[in-house]
Amino acid sequence: MTFKSTRRGFLIAGGAAVIGVAAWDREALMLHAQQTQPQRRGRIPRVEEAMSEKAVAFLRGRQDAKGGWSTQREPGITALVLTSMLRSGRVISTDPAAARALQYLESFLSPKGGLADAPHANYATAIAMMAFQAANKDGRYTRQIAEGRKFLTSMQWDENEGKNRDDAFYGGAGYGGKNSRPDLSNTSFFIEALRETGLPPDDPSLKKALVFVSRSQNLKSEFNDQPWADKVNDGGFVYTPANGGESFAGKTPDGGLRSYAGMTYAGLKSMIYAGLTLDDPRVKAAYGYIQKHYTLEENPGMGQSGLYYYYQTFAKALALIGKPELVDAEGKSHPWRTDLYTALAARQKPDGAWVNPADRFMEGDPNLVTAYGLLAIGYAREATLRKS
Repeated sequence: MTFKSTRRGFLIAGGAAVIGVAAWDREALMLHAQQTQPQRRGRIPRVEEAMSEKAVAFLRGRQDAKGGWSTQREPGITALVLTSMLRSGRVISTDPAAARALQYLESFLSPKGGLADAPHANYATAIAMMAFQAANKDGRYTRQIAEGRKFLTSMQWDENEGKNRDDAFYGGAGYGGKNSRPDLSNTSFFIEALRETGLPPDDPSLKKALVFVSRSQNLKSEFNDQPWADKVNDGGFVYTPANGGESFAGKTPDGGLRSYAGMTYAGLKSMIYAGLTLDDPRVKAAYGYIQKHYTLEENPGMGQSGLYYYYQTFAKALALIGKPELVDAEGKSHPWRTDLYTALAARQKPDGAWVNPADRFMEGDPNLVTAYGLLAIGYAREATLRKS
């Protein structure tokens, strides 16, 4: 795999083939359907429990001698796996597997803050901060989290890097390094890490990030001055507005950048984290896009490519919105958590893993993809518990 494809791979993701639902899955899905009736809402369905237990067991067995996962690549994957396990409700920070993973991530902590010297330092730091936050019940990572926030905000493209508000780089975050082009996926993890570790939505770094997020949207408005913004104008999002803009869904004949759902959910959750409400025209437009393209069978705009990254951004965004159902553009109501569990159950392998047979953007790595699946379940689970 080339360095170029690896850089993009951690966050953009690949596709999946549907695997037949095993007998226990069918039974669990029937139970799930029963448990999502109005009188039983707020309970965690058994299909979620079964999938999570199998996924956690798979990841335990894949932990390597260093204490991480896919450590031949970089520590960001370990941070993602650990975060998914800690948010699953089945692993605590003192669990031996978690403790070993935390120790491995600690070995990358830098005096500069965060995982500053690691490959893909911005990405690895953002995810590691969320792992440390999930393990910070006793306050032992409070200092490291604060230092990680300081490192992340220092690497954001802004006036300190000679980029003013008129520049398409402004407010964004890339994989790492001063020459790392910003993109929406990294910026969404940047925003998520800052918010989940305590920064308020009106923090200056988040306000700057919102400028970049808004420029990543296919919406011609006062918030997006890019020349391609009015060519598609469907409210969806692209990968980056930097360097003239890029979308992994490709271009239209007139030079527009096609939207795709994985980035649209990432953009939607980022706008909400940055303080926008459902009444904001940018949020309305993004929500309109997902209403028109609701499905769990593919990553709309990308087909099977990006499916598992899509699943975890789907769950995060809809959990933030807080509605148990999504009404699509035709007026049909969808219980999104049930749909998500059904899609994941159909694709989970007997050993508990998820993997994308179309190995684009590293989704052929079952450690990464199983973490995406477990994260998706975790956010849906948290949404359920908040309703109870």
